Amino acid sequence: MRLPPAPMPAAGPALEARTIRKVRLRLIPFMFICYAIAYLDRVNVGFAALEMNRDIGLSDAAYSIGAGLFFWGYALLEVPSNLILARVGARRWIARIMIGWGLVSMAMMFAQGPWSFAALRLLLGVAEAGFFPGMILYLTYWFPAAERAKAVAFFMTATAITGVIGGPLSGGLMELDGLLGLRGWQWLFVVEGLPAILFGFITLAYLTDRPEEATWLADEERTWLCDRLAQERASLAHTHSFRAALKQPLIWLFCAIYFCNNIGFYGLTFWLPRVVQNFSGFGTFMTTMVTALPYLCATIVMVLVAMHSDRTGERRWHVALASGTGALGLVLASQAHSPVSGLLALCLAASGIWSVMGPFWTLPTAVLSSTAAAGGIAFINSVGNLGGFFGPFLIGMVRQQTGSFSIALAALAVAPAVLALLVLRVPLGKRA
Repeated sequence: MRLPPAPMPAAGPALEARTIRKVRLRLIPFMFICYAIAYLDRVNVGFAALEMNRDIGLSDAAYSIGAGLFFWGYALLEVPSNLILARVGARRWIARIMIGWGLVSMAMMFAQGPWSFAALRLLLGVAEAGFFPGMILYLTYWFPAAERAKAVAFFMTATAITGVIGGPLSGGLMELDGLLGLRGWQWLFVVEGLPAILFGFITLAYLTDRPEEATWLADEERTWLCDRLAQERASLAHTHSFRAALKQPLIWLFCAIYFCNNIGFYGLTFWLPRVVQNFSGFGTFMTTMVTALPYLCATIVMVLVAMHSDRTGERRWHVALASGTGALGLVLASQAHSPVSGLLALCLAASGIWSVMGPFWTLPTAVLSSTAAAGGIAFINSVGNLGGFFGPFLIGMVRQQTGSFSIALAALAVAPAVLALLVLRVPLGKRA
């Protein structure tokens, strides 16, 4: 039920700050938790691989292909899913997505070989399709442009925080090996799939689709926020249809930028436990503990970068320098001669690659609205996420052919280096 508009208050800094603070506290922690669950269910296969690959007969190449097939299923339904979300509302559609992927994630325990593993990963991508771009679109309903990089970064620190928590959690679950006749990696999938189902049902009761319906805002706060967002939409020269958006070269440039970022992002994510184990010689549990360090560094740095980007209003150079730093970290990791130097280089790589996210997502959301935003953001995400297939595939194939993670990491560094050059081609007039 939409509430009747209140009389327009005299807007001021105090009203603006109070309203944004309420919106941030209401939405960002919950979205953070939901995305942390999504990210863990997407990448926990990297921790499971420490034992699962041997149990079900996966080679490095078969694992990398199967893990990456998630992104083909994801890309297939990304755009239609986000268009449906724009029509039926975020609350119901995000709940449906979460319950669906939670069930498939739990079913990963039944993987028996390369083919069933690949099929389940593909199905997991289909089930999760639309979740991330839906969240990005949802943020545009609630946050003015000047606040979005920070909002996106706080929301997306879930990926880094999940690495901090998810590694030790996954390692602990794998210590349940043999309980009730299940292997440790099977317990990992069962236990980590349950929260998605639980929070899917909580989403139905908690999320509010639009600011106009926010009973938890005061009348003057709700009116100010609705008017501010409406003014921003009206003040920009937007593309108002998804079809028209696809004719813009800028949209395809965003796709290429995000594609490069995900090559590095998921190449590192899916192989980080194996890389750490390779240069450290640690056992399964200790490896999962040590892999938390790069994610912890990434959490801190990505928030600082996003806050500075919002404060200065500059986006392109923040993205370029962050991605260049990620490329440098991967190169240094490929040349490391000790576990300590290798780990420090991986911390640098993760900090740079993760820090791209906040300022990057302010760029497409600043030039798209209406149907173009729902479809355009999903399209950028779906095309870009195919990099999530090629990144792990690249490392797996190079590792299998050469027996070296060093060469694989050096090859992976090319993608963030190219990204740093591509983002500087975004016209200055299109800054958020």
